[in-house]
Amino acid sequence: MAIYVVMEPGGGRTEAADATIFVRDGFSWLAFLFAPLWLAWHRLWVEAALAFVAMGLISLLGQRLGLDWAGSALSLLVSLYIGLEGQGRRIAALRRRGWHEWGVIEADNYDAADIRQALDAEAKAEEQAPLPRIVPDASLARPAQTGLTLGLTHTPGKG
Repeated sequence: MAIYVVMEPGGGRTEAADATIFVRDGFSWLAFLFAPLWLAWHRLWVEAALAFVAMGLISLLGQRLGLDWAGSALSLLVSLYIGLEGQGRRIAALRRRGWHEWGVIEADNYDAADIRQALDAEAKAEEQAPLPRIVPDASLARPAQTGLTLGLTHTPGKG
């Protein structure tokens, strides 16, 4: 079973239910294999540029120092990081764009997650709104009593 983070557009916009985005939490093979391209595909422009520059500089530095294997290994580490954290970066970018997290869905695949989210959203819409809490008037509250307690709690009226 996979975990999907469901993101909805925010900012008071009334978008269709089709506007929800399901982001699968976990390792992404496509992000690992094609790191800068995957980041650019998901409109993470700054991250894509940084990954491209970092991988290029690491490879160039490895060639200059005669350590081709070290440059390749470090570039592989950058790809591994993007494979592990790419989906988290994607969620963070959506939040910066005004999207909010609807919730988390556990499902076998994308279609099952979509169905489960639609059923949960329908069930939440049918629920009644919670009753407002009755808050007592603050003017009726007892004033705070201070006293020297030396680290012990002071309970007025109890010995």
